[in-house]
Amino acid sequence: MPNFRFLIKVSRPRFWFYIFGPYIVGLIAGAATRNDVIDWRTVLFAIYFLFPANLLIYGVNDIFDYETDKLNEKKGEYETLVDRSRHRSLAIWIAVFNLPFIAAALVFVPATWISLAAFLFFSVFYSSPPIRAKTIPFLDSAFNILYVFPGVFGYQLLSAGFPPVQLLIAAGLWTAAMHAYSAIPDIEADRNAGLKTIATVLGPYFTLAFCALLYATAAAISSEYLGFVSLSLGSIYLILMIASTRSVQTGRIFKLYRYFPLVNVLSGSIIFWQIALDKLF
Repeated sequence: MPNFRFLIKVSRPRFWFYIFGPYIVGLIAGAATRNDVIDWRTVLFAIYFLFPANLLIYGVNDIFDYETDKLNEKKGEYETLVDRSRHRSLAIWIAVFNLPFIAAALVFVPATWISLAAFLFFSVFYSSPPIRAKTIPFLDSAFNILYVFPGVFGYQLLSAGFPPVQLLIAAGLWTAAMHAYSAIPDIEADRNAGLKTIATVLGPYFTLAFCALLYATAAAISSEYLGFVSLSLGSIYLILMIASTRSVQTGRIFKLYRYFPLVNVLSGSIIFWQIALDKLF
């Protein structure tokens, strides 16, 4: 029997919304009517993008990041350090919880195979060899586009088509900025482990400037579709980047970073309701 408490902790519940949120936004964007959303398939894959998919992302990360994680204080307090003795069983349970949903997608919603394949590719090879993108500066942030594909999956599930390319580009820039910002608190641990990331190469201040540029560009590109909401949210992230420069100076960047998921959840919720109210009500 699986140790559910351990597996749930590995899946990082505080980050579940990072892929569940895009999934439900994609659903509402792809729906023609409210009744489209009420479907057994949408419920089935909501379950997938809540737990199994997160277990895949973070479980693979924990398996291949052990040498770095054991030097990172955050793993002892904020996250879980997965000992080598548990790596094999964790890999097995990742497969057990993911393979049935992958098979179900191929059988019941074949139109989603491209977005599902992309999600699996970027999720696995962000941490796993032979690519291990997280050790290649700038590619590490680019691979964070994995968080976009649950949204594409949800959109394809109900519409069988792709969302506008312009929005995919904006979302990719947004997730790249999200990754780069999250790498700043890990700079010291990554350098001690000899791991190169976008943040270790640019340093904290240039990384914050890079994030600000990405957020601003994403807001500008998506404004054609999201209007004032896009520009408003972009402004919030720019303010957060400015505030973070002070936190870096005082050594309190990790404390500020702990509020980052809340900001992301709030932003995703606002986008969801804007689309829902405009399209279905």
